[in-house]
Amino acid sequence: MPSLEEKLESLPPRPGVYLMRDREAKVIYVGKAKDLRARVRAYFRSGDGRSQIQFLLRRAEDIETLVTANEKEALILENNLIKQYKPRYNIRLKDDKSYLSIKVTVQHPWPRIFATRKIVKDGNRYFGPFSSAIAARETLDIIEKHFLLRNCTDYNFKNRTRPCLQYQIKRCPGPCVLPVDPKEYQEQVGQAILFIEGKSQELADELKHLMKEKAGALEFEAAAKIRDQIQAVERTVEKQRMVSHWGIDQDIFGLYREGGFIEVQVLFVRQGKLTGNQSYSLEDLEFSDEEVLESLLTQFYQGARFIPDEILLPVELEDREVRQEYLSERKGRKVSIFSPRRGDKRQLVEMAAQNARQSFFERHDQEKERERMLLELQQQLRLRHYPQRVECFDISNIHGSHAVGSMVTFFNGEADKNRYRHYRIRTVDSASGGDDFAMMYEVLKRRFSRGLGEGDLPDLVVVDGGKGQLGMALAAMRDLGVKDVDVAALAKMRVQRSARSPEIQRSEERVFLPGQSNPVILKRNSNALFLLQRVRDEAHRFAITYHKQLRTRQTLYSALDRVPGVGGARKRALLRAFGSIKRIEEASLEELLKVPSMNEKIAREILQSLKSFST
Repeated sequence: MPSLEEKLESLPPRPGVYLMRDREAKVIYVGKAKDLRARVRAYFRSGDGRSQIQFLLRRAEDIETLVTANEKEALILENNLIKQYKPRYNIRLKDDKSYLSIKVTVQHPWPRIFATRKIVKDGNRYFGPFSSAIAARETLDIIEKHFLLRNCTDYNFKNRTRPCLQYQIKRCPGPCVLPVDPKEYQEQVGQAILFIEGKSQELADELKHLMKEKAGALEFEAAAKIRDQIQAVERTVEKQRMVSHWGIDQDIFGLYREGGFIEVQVLFVRQGKLTGNQSYSLEDLEFSDEEVLESLLTQFYQGARFIPDEILLPVELEDREVRQEYLSERKGRKVSIFSPRRGDKRQLVEMAAQNARQSFFERHDQEKERERMLLELQQQLRLRHYPQRVECFDISNIHGSHAVGSMVTFFNGEADKNRYRHYRIRTVDSASGGDDFAMMYEVLKRRFSRGLGEGDLPDLVVVDGGKGQLGMALAAMRDLGVKDVDVAALAKMRVQRSARSPEIQRSEERVFLPGQSNPVILKRNSNALFLLQRVRDEAHRFAITYHKQLRTRQTLYSALDRVPGVGGARKRALLRAFGSIKRIEEASLEELLKVPSMNEKIAREILQSLKSFST
């Protein structure tokens, strides 16, 4: 096998992509180059003094190259490989699933408009992402109120037998069951899309023309509704700031950095109006501004994201022409990338940079507040470790029925929902009424067993309860040999009744710690108590949600178990067709007969049995 030095000597002077691997053959960096030989040799032989590059090169044990026909193909391949390998030293943007987008199901004959965090290539249209969930939902609220489009799921739309509440409050024409003109509905969809795109003037002109037509035909009620639409559009326009006289679509990037900490702000201008913004925080990076923006742009415009007519950047990119060509092909018309030095466009870039600076200081102020909160918790509870990662456990059951455990994780004082877990209780007999202590022991033992095997343990474990739950946590840790994790139990406040006082008195929340007979009472408004309560309440909410799902599922099956001739296959078929006992009970005989494997005798028995079950 050739050595790294031999590979450097044999690199081709052609465009392509290079992958750096560590000693375990794991890809740690992916890059592209117009000339692979010149680019890769520059890393190892030009004496790049950046500490991050030096650390990267010390870990690189192997270089792999992939030659492409041109630089544009290298750009596309680099993007795909970064998504595939997720290299440690590449800039990686936070996934857009954290931001709301608006989806229009144009593939459906009666399109629906709703908020989503998932963007897929399904032929439908997506708008966003919106950095503010409030802004996205305000947009949807205006659409529902003034453009009268359905918001129900396709399943509910298909299976409805009468109009829903949205129809009753005049926010939907009820195309699920009522004769609605498809052409008029599609016109409303088109107008809503213009509104989302920010093409307010075009939409207002169209609505004014339509209003005159309706008024001329003496359809005054329809004309009044269109007038309300126009007013809603104009109110929205007043909230937007005009930033351009050209009325084009632009994405404007601003960058602010302090050492290896970088904040990037993107301003979205649609039809000459500032409609939103989005920020990214990048840490421990010593790459140049040009390299940061190259990596960011590669990932930013992947997937179904809207591509504007112009992209304004604070620095010039070496591969600007290649990116313009690639994005123009995807958009279907010309896309321009500028790095303006003067004039109105330069002012827009400077405005984005000012917003990036403001976002940087706001973000770091919040991080300092969370750090102070965690330090206070460590001091108040005398923890051995700084509680950077906290896991909280809760048990949910009613008389032992459908007993479940939950685990939520907070990292640096913020919820880390990717690490949330549900546990179905396996070893404790729930039929006997349930033993919360034994259930807590089971959940914690399973968690610690996995954590020891993966080398993945938290700094602090919090259990919902008192001394008994704390004892179970300590027992699970002792049995598995877990020693380097702090543990605490948070007991809810209790009602203290006094014959002398007409008012109900409540005790403070108590924190039980190992080796202490008396609980620690934290100040009612302290940051430490606030964090513990937030973690505990989130664990409780997560457990209750899962418990309700299991109960709902069991309720359906329990009711159908009473019907002779309904086995597992028919239960599943009924569930797929109707979704709930109530919907089955409301269904007609003809609707039940449409369910696969159903006959008239069993359908009548189902209706009769469910009627008696509900009474």
